Amino acid sequence: MARCVQLRGLFRTVACLRSLQTFHRQEKSYATKSEGESRIPKIYTKTGDKGFSSTFTGERRPKEDHIFEALGTTDELSSAIGLAREFCIEKGHSFTDQLDKIQCVLQDVGSNIATPRSSARESHITKTKFSSQPVAELESWIDSYTDELPPLTNFILPSGGRSSAALHVARAVCRRAERCVAPIIRSGEADPDVGKYLNRLSDYLFTLARFAAVTEGNEEKIYRRPE
Repeated sequence: MARCVQLRGLFRTVACLRSLQTFHRQEKSYATKSEGESRIPKIYTKTGDKGFSSTFTGERRPKEDHIFEALGTTDELSSAIGLAREFCIEKGHSFTDQLDKIQCVLQDVGSNIATPRSSARESHITKTKFSSQPVAELESWIDSYTDELPPLTNFILPSGGRSSAALHVARAVCRRAERCVAPIIRSGEADPDVGKYLNRLSDYLFTLARFAAVTEGNEEKIYRRPE
C-alpha cells in the first residue's frame, strides 16, 4: 500500500513523480513560505506547459506520445475501478480489498510503461520490473468466482445493478488500456506481463460484475436481436 502512494504521481506526469521522489528522499521543499512556517511541495510543476512530459528515464516526449496515452488510459482505468469499488462497498461486498490491491498494481503497471527500455538504465529497469505473479493471482480469483456463477449461455449487456454496471464500465476501459499498451510491448519498450495483466484484469472485471449482480439478486440483461 505504501508503494501505491509513492507511485501515484506517475499518472499526472512522470516528471512530477521524479520531483516527489526527490522530495521524500531529501525533504526538499518546492514551495517557499516565510521563515518559521511549514513548507509543502506544489502540485503543479509547469514542466509540461509546452506540450511535453518526461518519462521515468528522463526522456522528454510530446504529451500525445503513445507512452502518455497508455499512462492516461491506465489512470482512467484505476479511477473507474475506484468508482465501482465505492458502489460495491455500499452493498457490503467482501471483494473490495481485491479492488484495492488491483489499483496499487496498476500503479506498478504505469511505472513499467513510463520506463521505455530504449532509454532506461539498469537501475530504472530493476526498479520498475513487472512480474507474472499478479497475473496468476487474477487467474485464481477468476476461477474462484466462476465456480459460483451459472454458466454463461448468452451475451451479457452491462447491467445488474450499480455495482455490476460500474464494473462493466471499468472492464471496457481496461480493454482500451490493453489496446494502448499492446504496441508498446511489441516494440520491446515494456514488459510483456503488463499486457497479460491487463488482459486478465478485463476478464476478472467481467466475472466480478456478474458475481456482484448475482450476489445482489439483480437480473443481468441479455442480448436479444431487435425485431
